[in-house]
Amino acid sequence: MPIRPRRASVAVAALTALLASGCTGSPDRPEPTPGPTGTSAGPSAPAASTPPGDPAARAAALAATLSDEDLVGQVLMPYAYGDSATKVSPGSAAGNQALAGVDTPAEMIARYRLGGLILVGFSADDPTKGNQETTNVDNPKQVHDLTAGLRAAAGRLATGPAPFLVGTDQEYGVVTRITDGVTVLPSALAAGAAGDPKLTEAAWRAAGAELAAMGINVDFAPVADVLATRSTVIGSRSYGADPKQAAAQVGGAVRGLQAGGVAATLKHFPGHGHSADDSHQDLPVLTQSAAALQSGAWPPFTAGIDAGAMAVMSGHLDARAIDPGIPATFSHKLLTDVLRGQLGFQGVVITDGMNMPPAKRWAPGEAAVRALNAGNDLILMTPNVGQAYDGLLAALRGGSLPRTRLVEAVTRVLTMKFRLAELPTAPMSTLNIPAHRSAAEALAAGAVTVLRGACGGAIRGPVTVTSSDGRDGTRAALTAALTEAGVSVKASGGTVVHLVGYGDGTADLRADAAVTVAMDTPYVLAKATSPTLLATYSSSRASMTALAAVLAGKARPGGRSPVAVPGLPATTCGT
Repeated sequence: MPIRPRRASVAVAALTALLASGCTGSPDRPEPTPGPTGTSAGPSAPAASTPPGDPAARAAALAATLSDEDLVGQVLMPYAYGDSATKVSPGSAAGNQALAGVDTPAEMIARYRLGGLILVGFSADDPTKGNQETTNVDNPKQVHDLTAGLRAAAGRLATGPAPFLVGTDQEYGVVTRITDGVTVLPSALAAGAAGDPKLTEAAWRAAGAELAAMGINVDFAPVADVLATRSTVIGSRSYGADPKQAAAQVGGAVRGLQAGGVAATLKHFPGHGHSADDSHQDLPVLTQSAAALQSGAWPPFTAGIDAGAMAVMSGHLDARAIDPGIPATFSHKLLTDVLRGQLGFQGVVITDGMNMPPAKRWAPGEAAVRALNAGNDLILMTPNVGQAYDGLLAALRGGSLPRTRLVEAVTRVLTMKFRLAELPTAPMSTLNIPAHRSAAEALAAGAVTVLRGACGGAIRGPVTVTSSDGRDGTRAALTAALTEAGVSVKASGGTVVHLVGYGDGTADLRADAAVTVAMDTPYVLAKATSPTLLATYSSSRASMTALAAVLAGKARPGGRSPVAVPGLPATTCGT
């Protein structure tokens, strides 16, 4: 495989100087007080001041002052129970005790000097719900109050000058943590169908501004996986099956998200879409050659890196051609030799959830050490915070985790934090404003695709909207949008427009439907008998509004399916 030249990086230069100086901690810092599990009970000194200027230089200077305990804490980004930093229910307190030996998220931050925290949650159609042990997102105000409390707790750490990382999986589509009171974009596959990176960038700029307003500064998105298989866990989370087209979309999403004030995370390297298996259940195997992965899986990652993505998520994937039997999360060959050496990525590498089965083959402490030594910089969602922290600290002091590797990781994390501090933060009044909704609607409108039937023209009314089980809200949204567009809708007896979504199959189709609409991957349409087949790839309100405009004859469906559907064209609307 050809080698891409390593990008010049001020962060690398600053890091090299730091390591050469032998500065690994402050000799004047007092020993921390052991907590009840042998971990530190809190920060060992007040937050240090850092010089103004370049984020990498500030990161190197701050890293040089940190104790062993501070260094270890900065590479941990667990989840926590509770919708508040300091006041949680008895059930949430019990969850935090089992996870970390503390009652609240704020206490978790203090005890383990955490670098960040991930906000978690799940919904009925969420293919990632297997590792979502709890939920702590409800509405924008609650999220804003929670993140403010987390930052207040982190501000008392020795790393206080560096912003605390608060992340979440706000991919849009089936993986969307915050849905109420915010602008909801259509899925990645919908953006791929629209095929216009400028529309994608504008929509993601709106999304970034709203996340930043709520206090979230890391989004574990966009998904850079190419949908080379019918992977149900990736599915509509991907921008499509064509690596070049997906690459253009990923680049647009990265630019938009980071312009809005939030770090973008490319996932799941080296390419989850190249296996149909689910890493939330087992270790998927990538059987492709290294050359096939380079040409078919990595272009979106390269495009995201070129667009300036601050982070990449390593996947629990067995790339047999490169490091057989070793999940990429724990593979030095994939993360250090390929991702950094070949693709030239110099930002923060974050593990996928360490509470997933492929990572749980080792105890939390050993898994964390292995992940750091492979090249990760942040350990995400460890199943036991205390054990991961203690394992890292013991490995650092015992020599199995080289100090240079840990300082390198922490310096990268701190560099990202100081870069984030320079990005804009919009006010809460930005949420769901008309301009943001317009950006989402433009993307959704561009996605609507006709895979069978005439290109455009109004549906013969009146219309009856039906759906597979559990989609009453989406059916109501389309009914309202059709009515607004001037289409007569009746409860029964009209021309049937039938909606199918995530996880639906042949049994969920209706033989009497005049129009069948796929609101997730469009593969199910291959078995549909309706004379008209449409795809929106998403069930968002913006997508239903766009669909209604097409059905009412007020908009031309200009999308093209970004994945092949047997027996159907990418579109019937010309080329």
